[in-house]
Amino acid sequence: MRDGEHGSPSAPVRPTGSAPAPTGGTSPSFHEMWRDLRPVGRHADSGGYRRYAWTAADADCRAWFQDQAEARGLAYELDRNGNQWAWLGDPAAGNAVVTGSHLDSVPDGGAFDGPLGVVSSFAALDELRARGAEFARPLALVNFGDEEGARFGLACVGSRLTAGQLTVEQAHQLTDGDGITLPQAMAAAGHDPDAIGPDPERLARIGAFVELHVEQGRALDLSGDRVGVASAIWPHGRWRFDFRGEANHAGTTRLVDRRDPMLPYAETVLAARREARLAGAVATFGKISVEPNGVNAIPSLVRGWLDSRAADQAALDTVVGGVEKAAREYAEVHGIDLDVVRESFTPVVEFDHALRDELARILGGDTDLKVPVLGTGAGHDAGILSGTIPTAMLFVRNPTGVSHSPAEFAAEDDCVAGVHALADVLEGLACR
Repeated sequence: MRDGEHGSPSAPVRPTGSAPAPTGGTSPSFHEMWRDLRPVGRHADSGGYRRYAWTAADADCRAWFQDQAEARGLAYELDRNGNQWAWLGDPAAGNAVVTGSHLDSVPDGGAFDGPLGVVSSFAALDELRARGAEFARPLALVNFGDEEGARFGLACVGSRLTAGQLTVEQAHQLTDGDGITLPQAMAAAGHDPDAIGPDPERLARIGAFVELHVEQGRALDLSGDRVGVASAIWPHGRWRFDFRGEANHAGTTRLVDRRDPMLPYAETVLAARREARLAGAVATFGKISVEPNGVNAIPSLVRGWLDSRAADQAALDTVVGGVEKAAREYAEVHGIDLDVVRESFTPVVEFDHALRDELARILGGDTDLKVPVLGTGAGHDAGILSGTIPTAMLFVRNPTGVSHSPAEFAAEDDCVAGVHALADVLEGLACR
């Protein structure tokens, strides 16, 4: 990073899990919101966040959202799927403009992924009120539940349920690492799990959804822009690889007598890297479960989860097909049984072209400024909703490109620029 390019030279370049405290050029409430939200669910040792769905940390985040809504005189609403809404104007009027994101996190995630969009939505509303904006359409701010899927293994549960992309039966079968089902977790948190399901009436009220998010990559940093507009979300999915061998004693079993599932798993991890590199895609084995998980025991089961994403469907199919082919060959060599299960999949998402172009026009104003338009390999609630309502996304520059980590970072002035951009967009879409 070039000195001084992303804000004050005295500003820390890589704060560990800390949210920024922008002060100049935007509402003082922005700093206050970050200050209040920053400690919620933060792990003392890692500095990262553990805000998992339907836990105490999640409840604290939800209470924070409700407090912010009520402090601004907005009509607060918790929907059947656990998503939170804050309304300005009559929701029943229809054609509403909605903005927001999520507050949950991946394990030891950063401060910005999700919360930046929620906090910026409240701050943008504050800015519009300071401008004296007059709203011609209802406006809603939203916190979608369980976007990251850190607890139950499926991303965007709240928005998937709302859009009918996840059935009630499928949702009721979701289970966390401790064997607790989603309905049990919801009930323990005081939410009725029997109420969940598609919510077409709610979606019918919405004319446009705009999600602001920290960029999870370095495209804006490389182009020198603070804010960009999303073009599409790459197709992506999660696949579970179950390598089944035979447990035995690590000290007494000869190497030639072993059926060790860790060996083909390790070779498959390397194959994933190779296939992704050849296809210009990405592939990651980031989660593993081992049984019986003893230091002195040969595993009987190694279960690994593959996450793969590519710019188009053909490239993704090539990567995943290549990884599975290699895994089956390695498993056969070592006498291991292999099952491969696709747990989730999202096809390519092209954001609404008319809305995308309108965002670029608003941000460009009357100048010749060309707003960068970029694709992303990360999934978002906006992508889930795009099949039902017009959606768009704004990205805020991330100078390191790091995300899903305590080192995730956005500079203060870039966050402020994001609030201004979102306020401009909301004014252009929802105000007279």
